Amino acid sequence: MTTAQDLMIVAVDLAPGRSVEAGDLSLALAGAELLDLVEAGAITLDGDRVVPNPQEPIGDRLFGDRLLDEASAALTRQSPYESVEDWLWRRGRGLSAGYLKAWEAEGPEDKKRHRWLPSRTQQPAPAADSPTRLRAEERWVSDEPVLLALATAAGVRERTADDPLDAAGAADDSTVTVLAAVNDAVMELEAVRQRRAIENAAFDNVWRGL
Repeated sequence: MTTAQDLMIVAVDLAPGRSVEAGDLSLALAGAELLDLVEAGAITLDGDRVVPNPQEPIGDRLFGDRLLDEASAALTRQSPYESVEDWLWRRGRGLSAGYLKAWEAEGPEDKKRHRWLPSRTQQPAPAADSPTRLRAEERWVSDEPVLLALATAAGVRERTADDPLDAAGAADDSTVTVLAAVNDAVMELEAVRQRRAIENAAFDNVWRGL
C-alpha cells in the first residue's frame, strides 16, 4: 500500500463531498509516487532533481504495486536527470484514471459514480472494510501531514490558514520539495484553466456580436 493509493481512496471515497479536478489529482498522485519512491530508497532528490538509485533494480513487482513499479521504470536515469516539476507534468498526465482503475479492481460489483470523473458511467468501489481502505482512513482521520498536504493541493480538502505543508515540512527537505512542487503545479494548471475560460468567453462574445 502506498501514499498514492491512500490519496486516491481519500479523493473518491473518504471525501465524497468535494468535487476534484482529475488533472489536479493526477499531479498530486505523481508527487505521492515520488515520496513513495524516496521512502523505498529507489530515488533521492538532489535539489529539485530526481536521482534514481543506481543499485535499485528495474522490473516488475519490485514494490508490490503495479503503478509504483511503472513509476520506477519511467524514471529518467541519465544526468542531468529530471526535475520534480517535469516529473509531475510527464508522469501525472492521466494518472488519476490509472489509479482509479486499479482501485476499482479491488471492489465488489456494486457501483457508484465519482463526481470529479469526466465519464458518466457508474464506477465500482472496493469493500468499505478492505485493508487498503482502512489504512487510508486511518491516515486521513489522524491528519497525517503528508497525505493532508497532498489532498489539499489536489482540492480534496479546503485550504485553511493552517497550511498542512508547514507541518509536513518538519519531515525532511525531499518532502518539502515535492509537496511545494505539487502545489505550484496545481496552481499553474488552475491558471491555465482560467485563461482558457476567459479566452472562450471572449470568443463567444465576438460571435454574439456578429
